[in-house]
Amino acid sequence: MPSHTLRVAVVCSSNQNRSMEAHNILSKRGFDVRSFGTGTHVKLPGPSPDKPNVYDFKTTYEQMYNDLVRKDKELYTQNGILHMLDRNKRIKTKPERFQLCKDKFDLVITCEERVYDQVLEDLNSREQETLQPVHVINVDIQDNHEEATLGAFLICELCQCIQHTDDMENEIDELLQEFEDKSNRPFLHTVCFY
Repeated sequence: MPSHTLRVAVVCSSNQNRSMEAHNILSKRGFDVRSFGTGTHVKLPGPSPDKPNVYDFKTTYEQMYNDLVRKDKELYTQNGILHMLDRNKRIKTKPERFQLCKDKFDLVITCEERVYDQVLEDLNSREQETLQPVHVINVDIQDNHEEATLGAFLICELCQCIQHTDDMENEIDELLQEFEDKSNRPFLHTVCFY
C-alpha cells in the first residue's frame, strides 16, 4: 500500500462537469485531489448547440453563474447548469487548466481520449526532473450530469483500489483490466515521468 494518500488529478475539457463531480466525490473520501480542464476556453451549453457560453479560465464559477442567471435563469436552471455551477463554487473558486499546473501527482485520470492525449502531450513536453512516475488513465465518460455522476463513482472506486495495492507499479495493469471487465468500458493507461 502506498505510504501516502494518492495525489490525484481529474481532468476533462472545461473543468466543469465530469472532473468537478469526481473532485467532489474524491475529496469527500479523503483523497488529495485537484481537478482541471485542458481546453483553451471553458464552454457551457447555450440556448442552442451552435451558441455555447464561452468563458476564459480566469472567470470564476460565481461570475459564470451570475452571467447565466442574467441571460436566462429558467433555461439554465432547467438544464442543470446553474446547479452544477453552484456545486463547483463550493469546491473551488474557478476552473483551472492542467497545462498551467506544475504540481506533481501519482495519478492523473482523464474523462475522454482527446483530453488524455492533451495531458500526455503536456507531460511529455515537460523537463523530467525527478523521474517520479505518474500514471495517466483515461476513463471515457459522456459529458452529461448522469454519466458524470456514474463516472465519478467509478473513478473513486478505482482510486480506492489503487490506494490499497501493495505495489501500485506492478499491480495497476491487472487492476485496470478488472475494472474494464467490470465496467464494460475501455481504459487507457500510460506511465509518464516528472
